Order: sequence, then structure tokens, then C-alpha cells
Amino acid sequence: MANTRFNPSIIEEGLGALAIAGSIVTSPLLRPWYSKWGASAEEVIRPLPGDELVLNPVLESTRAITIQAPAAGVWPWLVQMGQGRGGLYSYERLENLGGCDMHNADRVIPEYQHLEVGDKVRIVPEGREPYFVVSATEPGRAIILSGDDPPTTWAFTLEPIGDRSTRLIIRWRQEYEPNFANVLGWRVFVDPITFVMERKMMQGIKVRAEAAASD
Repeated sequence: MANTRFNPSIIEEGLGALAIAGSIVTSPLLRPWYSKWGASAEEVIRPLPGDELVLNPVLESTRAITIQAPAAGVWPWLVQMGQGRGGLYSYERLENLGGCDMHNADRVIPEYQHLEVGDKVRIVPEGREPYFVVSATEPGRAIILSGDDPPTTWAFTLEPIGDRSTRLIIRWRQEYEPNFANVLGWRVFVDPITFVMERKMMQGIKVRAEAAASD
């Protein structure tokens, strides 16, 4: 792990910023692709943990990635997610331009390996919003984060593929009143930005878990 570069370079961060801008502009055309990035058709339609918390989503995505590490080796990276904890493993500089004060861990941190229902998983420093609340966990398999304004779930599920590989499936479900302001804010801007940042997060989890598994 010591020789593995986990966080994106400045050039990669710049490309990430361009990807965000491009995703916002092209979202009406690209959303059918990016809303299910990496996921199979079966994974997209399959019920997953947390679906019952938002029954009629206006906005939904299911994305997935295969990680060459056992689920037990991926789980610790999920448990320690969050601002002030292990970070979100995405474009750290871009997050910090927005005041997130995010610092992505390059190791499993023992003191952040405890997550219980009701715990907050922050995106920005304490005392500010937004943040998510842990609604449910299935140790070794799933973490369900939720928000209530508007009703939202962000669910992380691990599914083993044999003994040495794992599918990480991330599903976002959100309800909101479909007025102009909400559509502009959530559908036009937040949704494509979330795709770019979440895709990088998944890749960040993958490289960390695989490096740890190879040690």
C-alpha cells in the first residue's frame, strides 16, 4: 500500500471538474447511462436494502463496481466514510473548494470502525449541513444512510463474488415536490454532480481495498 497513490492528482482533479460541467450540460442525454453506471440490468431492478425507506422516488440511481477483494476487506472502508472520519475517497480538492474539509484516508482507521443506527455521516464539518444519518446496517453487507429534507436514502451494499471479489452497489433514492426550484436544484445540478463524485468514490474504495488485499 505504501507505494500506491490513492488520491487524484491535480490534473485528475481538473478533469473531474470538467466532467462535472460536462455532466450538467449533457445530463438530459446521458442520465440513462450514468444513473446506472457499472450496474447490470438485474442489479438496477433488484430490490436492495433501504429501498423501503423511500417508496416512490422521483430521482433514483444504481451504480456498481467490482472490487478484487473479499467483502470483509471492503467493509472497513465503508464504515469509516464521512467528513472528519475516513473521507469519501473522491475528488478531495474539489470537495474542499466547497468547504467540506475532507481528508481521504489511505488506511483503515481502528477508531472509526464503529457505526451505529442514529450516527451522523457528515459531508461538511460539524454544525453545518448536509449530513446523513445511519438508518440501518447489516454488518459486512450494507449501510443505509438517509436524509429527511427531502426524503433521501444513500445505500451501500456489498455482494461477494466467490471468496476474493465483491460487487459494491450504491443506490440513491430521493423524493421531492417536483416544482421548478427542486427540479433545478436536485435534477439539473445535484444529480450529475453526484454521479461524477460517486463514480470517483467507488474507484477510490476499489483501489484502497485492492491494495490492502494484495499486502
